[in-house]
Amino acid sequence: MSVVCRRRYHCLLFLSLFLFFPPCLSQQPPSIALLHFKNSLSKCDSLTNWKDDGSHPCDPNNVWIGIICSDGQINSINLAGMELQGQPDIGALESIDGLKAISLENNALVGPMPEINRLRFLKAFYGGSNWFSGVIPSDFFQTLGSLKKLWLQRNNFSGQIPISVGELPNLKELHLEYNEFSGPIPAFSDPDILTTIDLSNNRLQGEIPKSLKNFDAKAFDNNADLCGGQLSRDCNAPPNQPGLEDSTETKSSTPWIIMVVVLALLILIIFARVNQVHEDYQNTRPNLGKGGINEAVVNIPPVINRSTSSGKKPQTNMEPPNNNNNSSGASSSATATATVTPAPLTATVTPTPPTTATNITVNPSTNVKETKDPPARTAKKVIPQLPVKPAAGDLVMVNEERGIFGLSDLMKAAAEVLGNGGLGSAYKAVMQNGVSVVVKRVREMNQMTREVFDTEMKKLARLKHQNILTPLAYHFRKEEKLMVSEYVPKGSLLYVLHGDRGISHAELNWANRLKIIKGVARGTGFLHSEFSSYPLPHGNLKSSNVLIGSDFEPLLSDYAFHPMVNETPTAQCMFAFKSPEAMLYQKISPKSDVYCLGIIILEIVTGKYPSQYFNNQKGGTDVVQWVRSALAEKREKSLIDPEISSEGEASVAQMEKLLRVGGACTADEPDERIDLTEAIRRIEKISV
Repeated sequence: MSVVCRRRYHCLLFLSLFLFFPPCLSQQPPSIALLHFKNSLSKCDSLTNWKDDGSHPCDPNNVWIGIICSDGQINSINLAGMELQGQPDIGALESIDGLKAISLENNALVGPMPEINRLRFLKAFYGGSNWFSGVIPSDFFQTLGSLKKLWLQRNNFSGQIPISVGELPNLKELHLEYNEFSGPIPAFSDPDILTTIDLSNNRLQGEIPKSLKNFDAKAFDNNADLCGGQLSRDCNAPPNQPGLEDSTETKSSTPWIIMVVVLALLILIIFARVNQVHEDYQNTRPNLGKGGINEAVVNIPPVINRSTSSGKKPQTNMEPPNNNNNSSGASSSATATATVTPAPLTATVTPTPPTTATNITVNPSTNVKETKDPPARTAKKVIPQLPVKPAAGDLVMVNEERGIFGLSDLMKAAAEVLGNGGLGSAYKAVMQNGVSVVVKRVREMNQMTREVFDTEMKKLARLKHQNILTPLAYHFRKEEKLMVSEYVPKGSLLYVLHGDRGISHAELNWANRLKIIKGVARGTGFLHSEFSSYPLPHGNLKSSNVLIGSDFEPLLSDYAFHPMVNETPTAQCMFAFKSPEAMLYQKISPKSDVYCLGIIILEIVTGKYPSQYFNNQKGGTDVVQWVRSALAEKREKSLIDPEISSEGEASVAQMEKLLRVGGACTADEPDERIDLTEAIRRIEKISV
C-alpha cells in the first residue's frame, strides 16, 4: 500500500511541476509573437519580410525589418516612421525574452495606452507622435520596475498622469508633452534619477511638486492652471473676480480701441501711397539698390516644383546621387538654371543636364542607370559689376582665398539647383570672374543673434586641413541664412560611386578608394580635435557630404552644425541621428560619428548603396548586417566590390582588413564600438 501511495505521490508531484513550471520547449518562438503583433495592425506594408515562412527574425542573412538583435536574440524593436496604422497588440510581444526597447514613434497608431505593462523587463518605450488616446489607469506602470525611458508625447491621452509613473524606481526620461493630461502632477519618489521631463502643452493644474524643482519652466509651459516657482506664478494668489473689474476695464479700454483702429487705418493709407511711389521709382531706375538686392536673393534661385500635383511639399526618403552634389546633403538629382536680371526682377528656369554628356538617374535599390538626352542650356549671360567691398547687409566674407564678391554678384550669376536636403537647399552659382560657388540656404536654425552666428562661421572659416572644405562667406537674415563655399567639380562620393559611369568612376580603383577613406578619417579626426566639446563634432558624415577633389583627395562638408540646429527639427535630419543609439534612445555622442564613418567604409569597399541613407531603410543594402554576418562566417572576400576585387591577393587582403574596421565602427552598442582614434590607427596601417 505504501508503495502505491508513494508512486501516486511522485505522479502528483510531477504533474504539479509540469502545470506550474511548464518546460521551456512550450514557449512560442519570437516569430509567432511578432506575427501576432503584425496581424493586429490595419496597415503594415513596410514590414515586408515579416513572414510565416519558418525564418528567424534574427537570421543574419535576412534580419526582419525593424528588429535589432544581440547574440541571436531580439534586443529591441524599432518601427519608428514605418507608416503603421491600427491598434497594436503590444501584449503579444510578452513572450519575447530579452526585449528591452520598443519604438513606435511617428506612425498613425490608435487605441488606448498599449499594454507595455505586460512586458515586465522593458527598459524603454517610445510611442510619441501617434493617435493613442484615453485615460491611463493610475496603477498601470506598477509592473514596470525596469522602465527607464517613457516617451508618449504628441498623442491624445487624457485624465490624470498616473500616480504609478512617479513611483517608477529607475525612470530617467519622461516625455508627455502635447497631450490632454489634466489634474495635478504626481509626486516622484526618487527625482534625483530623473534627468529629462517634459509636461508642457497639457491641461495640468495645481502646484508643481517640490521634487521637480530642478527642472526649468520649459518643462511645464502652456499649462494655464499650473503654478509654482519655475513659472513665476504664485499658488496662493486669489483668483480673478470677473464681475466689476472686468467690466470697468472693458469700459475704460473702449476709447483706446477706437483710437488704435483709426490710427491703423491712417497708417495703411499712408503706406499704400508710399509703396505706389516707390514702385513707380523702381520701374524707372536702371540698377537695384541694397534693398532690392537683399529682396532678390531671398527668391533666387527659384524653387522648382517637380510634379507635385497636390500642392504639398515633396517628400523624399533618401538622397539620390547627383554629379554636381556640392549641396552638403542635398537630395535632388535634378538641376535647373536660373538667370536673374536686376530690373525688373525676372527668373528664367529651365532644366539642365549634369556637366557630363548624359543625364543619369539612379535607382539606388537596383543600381540600374538610365540615360536621357540632355536638354540645351538657355541661361543668359549677365555681366556682373563686382563691388569694391561688401556693403552693409551684403555677404560677410570669412575667407577671401577665392576673392571678394557680394550678393549682387550671386544675383546676376546663372544658378543651378543642386538639390534640396534635410538641412536646406543648395545651388551652384558661376560668377563672371570664373569663380564657382555653392550657396546653401538653411531652412531652420536655433534662434541666435548675428554676433553668435558670425562667431560660429568664422570659427569654421579658420579651420586649416586638406580634407576640410571651409566656408567663404555668409549672409544673415532672421528668417534664413545663406552659406557660401567653393564648388568642387567632381561632385560627391555618393555620385562618383553610385551615379557616375564616366571617367571619375572608372578611376575609382582600390588606391583611390583607400585614399578617400584615409582622407575622410583624417578630416573627421581633425574635427574631433577642434570641436572636442561638441557632442557631434561632425554630425552629418555621409557620402553625399564627402566631396571628391581633382586628385581624389576628399573634402568634408556640412560639419559642426549641431550647436546651430540642435533646438530645431532639422537636427533629426543629420545622419548621426541614424546611429542605433539615436534611433532607439535619442542619445548621441562622438561615437555616433564613428558609426557614420563605418558606413562610408563599408559603402566604398562593397560598392553597395547603404539602406541607412533611406528614412525608412526600404531599398539599398543593409551594409551593416550584411557585412556583420559575412565576417562571422569568414567570407569577407564575397563582400568586396567586383570592380576592385581583381586587383591582386595582397590588395584583397588589405580590403578585408578594412571591412573589419568598418564592422568595428558600426557595432550597435556605443560601448562596443571602437573610438575614432583607434579607427584612424587601424586605417592608417592599411596599404594599397
